[in-house]
Amino acid sequence: QVQLVESGGGSVQTGYSLKLSCTASGLTFKNYHMGWFRQAPGKEREFVAVITYSNNTLYANSLKDRFIISRDNAKNTVYLQMDSLKPEDTAVYYCAATRSISTVMTTEGYDYWGQGTQVTVSS
Repeated sequence: QVQLVESGGGSVQTGYSLKLSCTASGLTFKNYHMGWFRQAPGKEREFVAVITYSNNTLYANSLKDRFIISRDNAKNTVYLQMDSLKPEDTAVYYCAATRSISTVMTTEGYDYWGQGTQVTVSS
């Protein structure tokens, strides 16, 4: 079965960096667009970034200057480099996989999800 496993979350102070990883199994990774979403307490899950199977990227406007998404098809892994972290970045971060390009900014557009990794940024 398909599994997406996130790692790399943790607790950091404002201004620090974290790099999240998501390793996939049970699917042909190179054929999937891979996205990152996040969900803060009491809020809806929101789009962070996506990288297509052809390595095109798209970011939430408010995050594009601080976050970078990348992928390594040889390792079946997608990454999210997060710099200059702020307390408002505190959330559970999820990776997701889809073969549909038309809805990559919506949660409904994804077929598979990981279990999430917690990121906490303190001031």
